[in-house]
Amino acid sequence: MAKQKIVVKVTMSGDKKSRKALKIAVGISGVESASFVGSDKDQIAVTGEGIDSVELTRLLRKRVGYTELVSVGPVEDKKPAESKPAESKPAAVQMQFPPYDYYYPGYGGYYYAVY
Repeated sequence: MAKQKIVVKVTMSGDKKSRKALKIAVGISGVESASFVGSDKDQIAVTGEGIDSVELTRLLRKRVGYTELVSVGPVEDKKPAESKPAESKPAAVQMQFPPYDYYYPGYGGYYYAVY
């Protein structure tokens, strides 16, 4: 199977509902990543292999609210147009300092008499 990208629009009224919707989307089998997209961050883009888009929509409608399936399609691979040979640059040397060893003197034992 090929990777696919599913975009669903979810009506979310608050931060708690949006976290719940994202948690539901990630919990479905085959999902590799999920993120908010769109101008209002009201759409969830889910990518992975073998994801059931109908099941995703049904679960979100049942647990969060109104959900609309926007698109289902293959993941587009981003390939560089033309690669130029990389110029070798000298590696930057980073100095490492030893960690600080803080010394806190212990407090002496305080004795008190009970009368």
